[in-house]
Amino acid sequence: MATGGGADGEALYGGMANAGAVFRRGELVDRPAPPHAPALHAHLRALREQGFDAAPTPVGLGAGREQLTFVPGEVALPPFADWVLTTTALESVGRLLRRLHAASEAVGVGADVGWPQDLADPAGGTMVCHNDVCPDNVVFRDGRAAALIDFDMAAPGRPLWDLAMAARYWVPMLDPVSAAALYPGGPDVCARLRILADGYGLPTAERAALPGAIEQATETCRGFVARRVADGDPVYLRALADRGGWERWDRMQAWLAAHRQTFAAALLN
Repeated sequence: MATGGGADGEALYGGMANAGAVFRRGELVDRPAPPHAPALHAHLRALREQGFDAAPTPVGLGAGREQLTFVPGEVALPPFADWVLTTTALESVGRLLRRLHAASEAVGVGADVGWPQDLADPAGGTMVCHNDVCPDNVVFRDGRAAALIDFDMAAPGRPLWDLAMAARYWVPMLDPVSAAALYPGGPDVCARLRILADGYGLPTAERAALPGAIEQATETCRGFVARRVADGDPVYLRALADRGGWERWDRMQAWLAAHRQTFAAALLN
């Protein structure tokens, strides 16, 4: 997240759900706590015990807020700098996600935890996915992904689902009209999807399934936005209007479906 001064500490900017409510105070980040914070904190500590040191460490919880260690580095916020779309950055996102999954598989899923279902894999899973590996939630150092932040949407799922969610943002899996607004120059979607999968080390047997998982993840994200809009959330109402409304979602989903085989071929050949 980007930073800004303030009486209550250094405000951290980025993301949508907690906009204006996240502050850095020295080496700690103070932010709203999700309802399942106790279980999430236990999971983050367990990841660290498995050797995954690329996430914040929980240090406090109370009065509806949580404190975590601040992760130094640079976060990509729009309008994106040139380094955000480099092959090095994309490969490193894949490698970092694979590291997270290796640790998360070793930790497993805690019993009787009310994990959020907003962006969760409908198929479920035996490991906890991040589910929101967007540019706002990846910390870079020297042009490479070094850490993940904001695990609020984490929930059980398949590794393929988490990779599909990341691909939506980092390739990005957007139709050319939608992509032009944030990524001038028109990224080579097929080449970048292959780079992300290679960086992750996605097995050949799973590559043909990734384009379909991206379509399913996009549908899940649309449902997430639709629920927020139906609830009258001003942040999502404004974002929907600013980004082309439901027409943009229709166009994006039609484009993904029409190019499914093209994407699969790019991943396998």
